Amino acid sequence: MANLKDLRTRINSVKSTQKITAAMKMVAASKLRRAQEQCEAARPYAERMERMLSSLAAGIPEGQEAPKLLAGTGRDEVHLVAVTTSDRGLCGSFNTQIVRGARELIRGLRKDGKTVKILCIGRKGRDQLKTEFGSLIIDTIEDLSRPRPSYGEGLGIAERFAAMAGDEDFDVCTIIYNRFKSAISQELTVQQLIPFPVLQAGAEPGREEDTGPSAIYEFEPDEEGILDELLPRNLAVQVFRALLESFASEQGARMAAMDSATRNAGEMIDKLTLNYNRTRQAKITTEMIEIVSGAEAL
Repeated sequence: MANLKDLRTRINSVKSTQKITAAMKMVAASKLRRAQEQCEAARPYAERMERMLSSLAAGIPEGQEAPKLLAGTGRDEVHLVAVTTSDRGLCGSFNTQIVRGARELIRGLRKDGKTVKILCIGRKGRDQLKTEFGSLIIDTIEDLSRPRPSYGEGLGIAERFAAMAGDEDFDVCTIIYNRFKSAISQELTVQQLIPFPVLQAGAEPGREEDTGPSAIYEFEPDEEGILDELLPRNLAVQVFRALLESFASEQGARMAAMDSATRNAGEMIDKLTLNYNRTRQAKITTEMIEIVSGAEAL
């Protein structure tokens, strides 16, 4: 049985930890509101841009040369997987869920004989993947969420993807991230960026409505010129959207994890306090018995 001094030290230690977790919960909650507003505001723009580009790409006549970001290399041998995680921990299963999905995707691609390259956006993805896939990691992009992701950072990553596609460093580029649903729920999302996936008429990613015919557009000067302009912009928008979704999911997961940790610390303090009082009472009782026994012996 621990003595009173050890119990007091442990109670004080848990109380200090509880103060830290409560403060982290409040900070995450304050960041979550802004992050949620940003990611929800970005969704309609990103989805509509995808839909418009799909209609535009579907109208290109067969045999006409398409832009690199739309047509790709024409092969399916080298895959670039961008794994979007956080730079810090203490956010529950947020990073683990993404890394688990990335492992399944990478193993499936390698099983099919594909060559895989990994670009880690966030330190935690690199730290968890380097043991099994260290030789496949080509680079790590860090500190994108301080204080929050910006469009410029998403544009920089998109330009890097576009440059790699132009140099034919990969055939297919896929990004993995957590899509924000609520403070306690995130949805693992695997999205192909390059080549741009042309949707079926009336279909839209993440939506079950809008099953009618696709819109008809008239273009000036021509489809190819507009695609050359819009495809890089769409790539930047989709990357920026993924960063916003990931950041909001991270803050929600951290807030939920710190709330749970704060409550667990409170329960531990109650148990330790009860144990401390019982030990103290037992010690007092023992001392009283010794005093009474000594007095009777005299």
